[in-house]
Amino acid sequence: MSIKHRFTTWKSTVTSRMRGKSRDAGAGFVEYAGIMIIVAGIFVMIDSLGLDGLISQAILNAVNDVIGG
Repeated sequence: MSIKHRFTTWKSTVTSRMRGKSRDAGAGFVEYAGIMIIVAGIFVMIDSLGLDGLISQAILNAVNDVIGG
């Protein structure tokens, strides 16, 4: 099989996947569920480590620095 033929085949495959019926139309339920699990895990970790008060105070200090309070 020649390189030109392989490239043509690859190009056709990529084009059909980008524009054809089987193209990826967006994130599905599994992707959204995975993101939600990661976000929930981050919140649980922050709460269990007791960082919520520290983070709140840091944000308050940053806002006060910006507005001059």
